Amino acid sequence: MSTTRLPVLFVTDLVVLPGMVVSLELDDSSQAAIDAARSSSDGKLLVAPRLEDRYASYGVVATVERVGRFSGGSPAAVLKAEQRAEIGSGVTGPGAALWVEVEPVDEHVSDHARELAEEYKRLVVAVLQRREAWQVIDQVHRMTDPAAIADAAGYAPYLSTERKRELLETPDVEQRLATVIAWTREHLAEAELTDKIGDDVREGMEKTQREYLLRQQLAAIRKELGEGEPEGSDDYRARVEALVERGVPDDVRAALLREVDKLERSSDQSPETAWIRTWLDTVLELPWGVRTEDLTDVVAARGVLDADHHGLDEVKERIVEYLAVRARRAERGLQVVGGRGSGAVILLAGPPGVGKTSLGESVARSMGREFVRVALGGVRDEAEIRGHRRTYVGALPGRIVRAIRESGSMNPVVLLDEIDKVGADYRGDPAAALLEVLDPAQNHTFRDHYLELDLDLSDVLFIATANVVDQIPSALLDRMELVTLDGYTEDDKVAIARDFLLPRQLERAALTADEVTLTDAALHELAADYTREAGVRQLERLLAKALRKAATRIATGEPTPLAIDRPDLKALLGRPRFTPDVHERTSVPGVATGLAVTGLGGDVLFIEASASDGTGPEAGGGLTLTGQLGDVMKESAHIALSFVRSHAAELGVDPAFLDRRIHVHVPAGAVPKDGPSAGVTMVTALVSLATGRPVRSEVGMTGEVTLNGRVLPIGGVKQKLLAAQRAGLSEVFVPLRNEPDLDDVPAEVLEALTVHVVGDVLDVVRGALEPAAAGAEVTAA
Repeated sequence: MSTTRLPVLFVTDLVVLPGMVVSLELDDSSQAAIDAARSSSDGKLLVAPRLEDRYASYGVVATVERVGRFSGGSPAAVLKAEQRAEIGSGVTGPGAALWVEVEPVDEHVSDHARELAEEYKRLVVAVLQRREAWQVIDQVHRMTDPAAIADAAGYAPYLSTERKRELLETPDVEQRLATVIAWTREHLAEAELTDKIGDDVREGMEKTQREYLLRQQLAAIRKELGEGEPEGSDDYRARVEALVERGVPDDVRAALLREVDKLERSSDQSPETAWIRTWLDTVLELPWGVRTEDLTDVVAARGVLDADHHGLDEVKERIVEYLAVRARRAERGLQVVGGRGSGAVILLAGPPGVGKTSLGESVARSMGREFVRVALGGVRDEAEIRGHRRTYVGALPGRIVRAIRESGSMNPVVLLDEIDKVGADYRGDPAAALLEVLDPAQNHTFRDHYLELDLDLSDVLFIATANVVDQIPSALLDRMELVTLDGYTEDDKVAIARDFLLPRQLERAALTADEVTLTDAALHELAADYTREAGVRQLERLLAKALRKAATRIATGEPTPLAIDRPDLKALLGRPRFTPDVHERTSVPGVATGLAVTGLGGDVLFIEASASDGTGPEAGGGLTLTGQLGDVMKESAHIALSFVRSHAAELGVDPAFLDRRIHVHVPAGAVPKDGPSAGVTMVTALVSLATGRPVRSEVGMTGEVTLNGRVLPIGGVKQKLLAAQRAGLSEVFVPLRNEPDLDDVPAEVLEALTVHVVGDVLDVVRGALEPAAAGAEVTAA
């Protein structure tokens, strides 16, 4: 056939085959092709697919039947495809359209092609019968041209665009028919397999329903015969009804019965059956209605607490008060258990080794309750507290529910250990999940994600422990009653070692008090020079080491009884680790002794200052700070230097001295330090440096200072005074507004220390510095 020139209309998501009538939405290039066809080529144009990697080799010659707009207003055209054509090279033509040379394809039809066409018609009719498209079947029967029958595959929805493009680019009729026959047979095979699977599923469902009806009938027959369930089958309904006698709440009973109904309707092969059984077992194992009776003898309860722990009067008094109130309510017939606000949540905060964790078990024993410990250190998943949803594989209730189940009663003592070590990450914030647990006004309706039932925790006594209160979120801290354990005095440690630690370590070393004895002098030496801690853990370790050494000596033939006195400690434990060094550190001007609080309790902190020639105040105030100080402590140093400069005359400081570069250092630079309470210590160190008067070695101080010299209150007074006593200080300066806190300090500490309460930093400087030499000028050295 002859070659002709036609404008090209490219289509992207559509493949047009001969015989198809399509409507297209027109863009600028399509509109240009339509306009060119209507004006220059008798309404004919070439429709070709738009390919990403190449130009199409074949297209279809189509006639523009109609041009108009869709209902939405966009321009459109109706095209009727007539004949397949091979695309040649591009040529020029009128208008903005792209013109190409096209050569129509002469499609030869053989007898074999007619046989293939009849086979394809039978397959198409089979596909249409599955869809019940009877009108289309009639149209297929009327088709006789094999080429048209093959190209009718362009309407097949089960053929992909790529396959339809392959048909367009296959000019041989026989090959085209063979290809669509193979594709159609493949589609019919997949459809028959899908139908078979659907039939099998329906048959399985009908079988399951039939089995359920038969099981129900079998259960009815057993009931009439008076027979029980087969051996090995759990009678959940009977177990649920047995809970009613124990006082299970009505909503819990209703939820259990709903799940039992689901279980009875489910097949044993259903995965939901295992989930329901696990949930029922978990809920039924909870001690619904089981409560231990609290001891009403408050004197006996206090005796138990005193027998287990030395000191800790505040927390002991709180437990006794709790028992006394419950005993009076029981006597008067008032509600004792359950309800909003009836619980108690106590937070024991203090340094390690003071007995916080062991106190929880002692409290449970004094109250006659069950005890369970929940370790929260390092918990980062919110689901650890509130549980996982039942939809998750391997879902479990949270630690609170598991603690109740382990305790065996609904009113245990639950120790939440190391609550300040709870972390947070992408899985949630466990501290936020504890808000409801530790709120006495809300925990009577605590809801675990796994149980999805209201659990009454109002009768549970929660005792939380923490080392650093600042690390606990404020919202959580507000829900707990804070009881601070500030550490032990030296006399307390000796008493604890004599009455508690030594008997325990003697037993562990397989020794008796008749074989090895430790004098009080040796215990004092251990507490004062071998340990410097708020608690007694290190003291107990040293006792264990001494007793092991003693057991070794006895095993080698040394006679008993073996008495360990102060001179014997060096041979058993080595030289003392801590010796008083305050006098040595403060023997030169510019060094002052401050008091600080860490997570391990109170401690002494030395502030050192020195001066050297350098830039003056214009270069950062001429101040260098070292010792890994935090921002607040750096600000305190700048405030202290500014105060000394502005009050140089009152302090007897030569103003010229302060133009030198001042270096303030806090030793132990590897330890981060922060807080405002070192302000007065820095002022004292700077004045000592500027006047050449050393700070008295027996003096320690603490307090925040303002630019006007006012001494502001600080925290941790008790811990700081205990540290001052351990360090061998005899005088301490504390802020005036902290005077009420002295009531919490043990009497023996106040007797060993002379405590000065001051409101002006000038009073601290006057009292802390050594007196000036007689007749000497107070100038900078």
